[in-house]
Amino acid sequence: MQPPLNSPLGQAIEFFQEFGLFDIVLPFLLVFTLVFAILEKTKILGTEPKDDESPRKNLNAMVAFVVGLLVVASNKVVTALNEALPNIVLLLVVFIAFLLLIGTFFRTSEKGFDISQISGWKGVLFGIAFVGVLFSFLGAIRNDAGQTWLEYIWEYILANWSGTVIATIIFFVVAIGAVAYVVSGSKKKEVTD
Repeated sequence: MQPPLNSPLGQAIEFFQEFGLFDIVLPFLLVFTLVFAILEKTKILGTEPKDDESPRKNLNAMVAFVVGLLVVASNKVVTALNEALPNIVLLLVVFIAFLLLIGTFFRTSEKGFDISQISGWKGVLFGIAFVGVLFSFLGAIRNDAGQTWLEYIWEYILANWSGTVIATIIFFVVAIGAVAYVVSGSKKKEVTD
């Protein structure tokens, strides 16, 4: 969705798009930063002669600069970055929302979240929270036709209910549930023995 052009912020975003901020500057800065950080951490290009611990910042910066410019020069790579990164950020937001939701039901230990707490009714809440977050985001994201992904999936299921795809998905869900039930039952028996 494009920002409204009548607002000052919308006009600023349009100016930045025309200026090339999103197609040149930001991809260059991202690639430069990632390559520079990797070179600094791995010390591939060696260390300073006087100090064996510090990496060669000038060489690392020059290599990162060249790689950043080469990436920006390739239109296909920039297009892939511009299309993939918002999806990755969206996925990250989904995971953070899910962790915030389940964090309300579980206490954390000194080491962080303890996955061994997920059992019984907490496991059911865990599953409901995951499905709820997933449905929330599927209901908010629209495809090119203006339809939400949740509507699209629902219509596909209704149209192909008797098809092999839906039957296969139902079979796999039932099979995975049965295997999980059997495995969890055998673990409980081992603990009691």
